[in-house]
Amino acid sequence: MSQLHRLPSPILNPENQAFWQAAQEGKLILKSCNSCKEVHYYPRMICPHCGSDDTIWVSSEGVGEIYSFTVMRRGVEFPFAMAYVQLEEGISLLTHLSNCDFDAIRIGQKVKVIFQETQDGQKTHLFESI
Repeated sequence: MSQLHRLPSPILNPENQAFWQAAQEGKLILKSCNSCKEVHYYPRMICPHCGSDDTIWVSSEGVGEIYSFTVMRRGVEFPFAMAYVQLEEGISLLTHLSNCDFDAIRIGQKVKVIFQETQDGQKTHLFESI
């Protein structure tokens, strides 16, 4: 990811405010349901698996592997790579890949979370190779 290119800023709301505050501090947190014990992403108050509102924030080590990816080179100002990353907690999230050779990205590649500022200074999660 080029230093000249800034990612778009996320839209903050009461449901995801703690998530983005943790990102600002360099931490990745996820929602976990006390009823069905499933972890979920994108953070929301109601569990998408069982409909319970008994959810809590849990810390993630931010380690996983690339499940699927794409590299955008044409029709964009700056080339970039996006991937679905399967975290050790069992959930997948769509994210940007950073600090990597776009030609060397592989499915199953181990990655870890890093944080980068967006256009308005809010930090967001990206992933890089381990």
